[in-house]
Amino acid sequence: MKAALFSEFGGPDVVRIDEVPAPEPGPGEVRVSVRASSMNHLDLWVRRGLPIEITMPHIGGSDIAGIVDAVGPGIDEGLVGLRVVVDPSLGYADTYQTPPQGPGFDPPPFRLIGEHTDGGFAELAVVPAANLLEIPEGVAFETAAAAGLVFVTAWRGLLGRADLKAGERVLITGASGGVSTAAVQIARMAGATVHALTSGPDNVARVRELGAHHVYDRLEDDVLARIREDTGRRGVDVVLDSVGEALWETCLRGLAVGGRMVSYGATSGARGVTEVRHLFWKQLSILGSTMGTPGEFRRVMGLVFQGRLSPVIHEVLPLAEAGRAHEMLEAGSVFGKLVLTP
Repeated sequence: MKAALFSEFGGPDVVRIDEVPAPEPGPGEVRVSVRASSMNHLDLWVRRGLPIEITMPHIGGSDIAGIVDAVGPGIDEGLVGLRVVVDPSLGYADTYQTPPQGPGFDPPPFRLIGEHTDGGFAELAVVPAANLLEIPEGVAFETAAAAGLVFVTAWRGLLGRADLKAGERVLITGASGGVSTAAVQIARMAGATVHALTSGPDNVARVRELGAHHVYDRLEDDVLARIREDTGRRGVDVVLDSVGEALWETCLRGLAVGGRMVSYGATSGARGVTEVRHLFWKQLSILGSTMGTPGEFRRVMGLVFQGRLSPVIHEVLPLAEAGRAHEMLEAGSVFGKLVLTP
């Protein structure tokens, strides 16, 4: 089969298209004939050498949609032919939902398909049967593949961790990205007033079209001044941030008394300087979030299938252009998601 892979860490130029043996499903697994798989910033970090153990050569791609074409031992052969999207999380419930079991309890590590294992940037991919979700007829493979990781991440961050309520105000940073374009829609659905931060007039217009009530251009605006003006100097109740270091202080200072900041990424760097007196005086909460539970994945994907939420697809490219997809995402020229099709 053909696959987009790399055998060493580096820039987009290390990604190549090659012929590799077709994978065979083991116990509890199925093989999916991939119809679409989407890019995430995670694919860039893994390619650059994110400090995790991976096998080489490595096939990325956490978001997979396609048709089951083979099953492993113990799996119902009736699954063959099923149109499916794959929950990319491995061991999420064991890591984040298992109750503590006494001193020294060390839960099994959370992993991701396409990061810790080979993923969907190939003609075939092997995944756990438990991670399958059927795609209804009428929903495109590209839509399903573009939604999975980003929508469950946004859902978990806003509703699971921040407990965002109707009538509250939320600031979403990096608003042209996949998770953030999902978050704008989810926050609107929750009844919140959406403040969004992006860069450039074109992105400002696109984010506004998605439904954000207030959109700021980080290259032009005094973001804190604009937030204070638009909230009557009160600040926002929630910040959903993927940027990290470059915006850390701005995010915290933009919060109202009792505000909650949810961090799920660090695209600009991993060190955020916190003014501790500001933290305790305003009784702020800083929360971490990543991905979401299997139940949350199914719930938010159900809303995508119903058309109530919709992933923003920047472009659909053939798998042969995987290297160019890496270049585009790394250059920051993508609004929403890039989808690859074999």
